[in-house]
Amino acid sequence: MYEFKEEFKTGIDFIDEQHKVLFEIADKAYNLLKNDFTTDKYDNILELVDELRDYTSFHFKAEEEYMKKINYKRMFTQKIEHDAFIKRINEVDFRSIDENQNESISTLLQLLNDWLIEHIFENDKLIGQ
Repeated sequence: MYEFKEEFKTGIDFIDEQHKVLFEIADKAYNLLKNDFTTDKYDNILELVDELRDYTSFHFKAEEEYMKKINYKRMFTQKIEHDAFIKRINEVDFRSIDENQNESISTLLQLLNDWLIEHIFENDKLIGQ
């Protein structure tokens, strides 16, 4: 379902490779949501949230270092958006995950979907220009 396509490329190879990983995490979440054979998805959801938290922290740091290196004029705005995304991930209510597993996955997917499409397409692509 989630696939990194040509239109998401920034023209900066390492950033594009890192964005591919974010698409892969979204795809894992989508596949977990659609998996009717796994009745208790709690541990899988926690793993996805941890993976997303760890990877976005790594990615944002690398992206911000690059923006600083090239004196990117919109770096401050990007940093604010990155911090807000990390904050949203850190605010995941683990009690509600256990009670509403598919809803939790859907919420995670919506967060990822908004980020992947809006942030990468509207903001990150500007870094490569």
